[in-house]
Amino acid sequence: MQPGYAAPERTFIETARRAQIVAAAIDTIAELGYAQTSFARIAERVGISRGLISYHFAGKDDLIKQVVHDVVAQGVAYMRPRIIAESTGPAMLRAYIGSNLAFMREHRQDMTAILEITRSADGRRIFQDDPHVIDAVRALEHLLSGFQTADQLRRDFDPHLIAIAIRAAIDAVPSRLALDPEFDIDNYASEIATLFDLATAPRTPDDPGQ
Repeated sequence: MQPGYAAPERTFIETARRAQIVAAAIDTIAELGYAQTSFARIAERVGISRGLISYHFAGKDDLIKQVVHDVVAQGVAYMRPRIIAESTGPAMLRAYIGSNLAFMREHRQDMTAILEITRSADGRRIFQDDPHVIDAVRALEHLLSGFQTADQLRRDFDPHLIAIAIRAAIDAVPSRLALDPEFDIDNYASEIATLFDLATAPRTPDDPGQ
């Protein structure tokens, strides 16, 4: 590549085709499992040649990375406006939990695919390489720490450990859905939000723990 050369941006058609392939990959993984998903099966679902998928993605790892990135990015885009619409720490924390679980409820096929990916050694590595995933606990920890500094949440809890606990409670949902398709996510979201609301609420003067 020559100095100063910039790779051309993808055309609208190329971007649309990649999105179509990613969507088909999600459906294929959810239906057949990660191990049985191949370019050939995805191509058959879309009605295109396997070679066309190879034109857009260097290999299965490359495509799975895009699947994970797209699902996580969509989740972030869904959650962010619902969180920042709130004005207090406790309300924003409830919105964080509620919007994340609402996204899972509305994108069950995506969650099934993500679960299948994380069950595979290769898929788990790919999933953990995504910067959105790596930063999830760190970003939540930063949010909680800021609320502590503003005296909107209890100052004496460890924001890193609470962030891990919140993420663990949220990330347990896809596997629960796989076991119980009728699982009530909305009720779960309400209970989990209340649990962490009570766990992080500022101490009152007459609180025995004060």
